[in-house]
Amino acid sequence: MALQALQSSGVTFRKILSHFPEELSLAFVYGSGVYRQAGPSSDQKNAMLDFVFTVDDPVAWHSKNLKKNWRHYSFLKVLGPKIITSIQNNYGAGVYYNSLIMCDGRLIKYGVISTNILIEDLLNWNNLYIAGRLQKPVKIISMNEDVTLRAALDRNLKSAVTTAFLMLPESFSEEDLFIEIAGLSYSGDFRMVVGEDKTKVLNIVKPNIAHFRELYGSILQENPQVVYKSQQGRLEIDKSPEGQFTQLMTLPKSLQQQIHHIMDSPGKNRDVEETLFQVAHDPDCGDVVRLGMKKSVIYSSLKLHKMWKGWLRKTS
Repeated sequence: MALQALQSSGVTFRKILSHFPEELSLAFVYGSGVYRQAGPSSDQKNAMLDFVFTVDDPVAWHSKNLKKNWRHYSFLKVLGPKIITSIQNNYGAGVYYNSLIMCDGRLIKYGVISTNILIEDLLNWNNLYIAGRLQKPVKIISMNEDVTLRAALDRNLKSAVTTAFLMLPESFSEEDLFIEIAGLSYSGDFRMVVGEDKTKVLNIVKPNIAHFRELYGSILQENPQVVYKSQQGRLEIDKSPEGQFTQLMTLPKSLQQQIHHIMDSPGKNRDVEETLFQVAHDPDCGDVVRLGMKKSVIYSSLKLHKMWKGWLRKTS
């Protein structure tokens, strides 16, 4: 099966990257400007390119970027790199976005996030914004040898697989799995109810099954709890209480805590492990996990939307 990535050369992305300071621990581009999406409104050729830059020292990076790309910033540029970094780290999803930028003849937006904040999100799903992006196919342009970051990226993918397993039946298709994974970061996102196409997840997955398989294939092959029939595109997983308890115990902390809050009766004061043990034996285990995902995303979704509205007003 031919991969459905756009034919945009990697040189295009690297040329755009050359306009920014080099001190990046990770740089990637994502969305319909890179991978084909289904739907009548999809226009890959003219789609805005969405970049994320991960930096170890945001103050130093913004200081250099302000000198190179002063016009990219809103009025906050007059407050300097320390204030910009403070806003980046303490509001929204820990990301500072500059949007509607023309660069090398392409319309782009780019987000800047601290390496430490990204690692925490990848491991614990604190807001699942950038971590959610990285659960779907992205084009990595630059990445350093940070062992901790690489391990966190891998853990994020494994957590996505485990969460999807808990919400799926005993037997399912690759497409079922990838739809669940792609939808994780949209769980509870009000934009999927108001304003955005409700078929967005399907439009992301269907043209890009091969890319999802490339991203998750080795994890599925190595997982002892799944029988992965790659030739048939089918999977079977362990749905026993013991198997589900093992899966629940490896979920990111924020999701475990949400499940605990949902299931812990007033006055019982059980610890998280006891609650997860109960959920593992519950016939509605998958529904509980789904509700936990929804609650995990709702707060960060609303908070990020408020921040985005502010940025769009400033750049319009």
